[in-house]
Amino acid sequence: MRSNLLSLALALAAAAAPLMAQTTPSATNLPLPQTTVPPQAQAVKQYRERGKLGPPKPFSVVAVGGGISIMGGNMQVAVNANRYMNLRGTGNYFSYTVNNFSVSNFGLNANLNFATGGASVDFYPFYSHGFRLSPGVLFYNQNQITANAVGTAGSDISLNSTKYYSETANPLTLNAALGLNTYKQAFTMTTGWGNMIPRYGGGHWSFPFEIGAAFTGVPTINVALTGFACTSQADAATSGPSCVNMATNATAQSNLTTQVNKWKSDLNDLQAYPILSFGVGYNFHIRR
Repeated sequence: MRSNLLSLALALAAAAAPLMAQTTPSATNLPLPQTTVPPQAQAVKQYRERGKLGPPKPFSVVAVGGGISIMGGNMQVAVNANRYMNLRGTGNYFSYTVNNFSVSNFGLNANLNFATGGASVDFYPFYSHGFRLSPGVLFYNQNQITANAVGTAGSDISLNSTKYYSETANPLTLNAALGLNTYKQAFTMTTGWGNMIPRYGGGHWSFPFEIGAAFTGVPTINVALTGFACTSQADAATSGPSCVNMATNATAQSNLTTQVNKWKSDLNDLQAYPILSFGVGYNFHIRR
């Protein structure tokens, strides 16, 4: 009886062996465990592949740029201070002379001379975007306009409601200067778009735009008169009795002073000079 039971067990084991071999996975067929890479590690890997691991180190990237502004040709240089700030130096220059230009029968020669130098702190509230706020200072300001006007036949000028006609023999000459630099050192405040030193994934090129103002004070006006002028148009051609030396005549100088004060009063509200510029910049690493 025992031999019969043993034979039956052996037969059942032999029959079940192929089925177990099919259903039991082998060690070589088991799937490999999958690892999940954290998003931060993926970002670090991407930055390493690009050669840019996060924001650059402070004072490791320099940018230079140029462009145009209403103060002339614009030059800029910037360096990164931290994730949110750049330090930037700016300079503007423009000079233009016009000669033999006629205005109200006066032969006019004029010179526009713009030259400024300053520095600012560019603060980027959202360091991955280009919007910025930039307080700064102009430490050099030579913006001014000068003109020289010589009277010709029929030319006249009104000073304090008194009209003077340039004498033909010794014509009236006017020398004037408009200074846009009452404060040689002036506070500036601008805003704009475009980071010359991008913090994440940016290239070497940028196209910064800036708008704001320099608080340079009320413009100054200086006017000097020489030559002879007459209160009668008929006397101007013949050097008649109404003709006076404008540089020494007390009444003429008083009228000039009153007129200049009126012009200054008209300019009292213009205590800020506008800043508007657009350009292109290129940045490069000076250390890693």
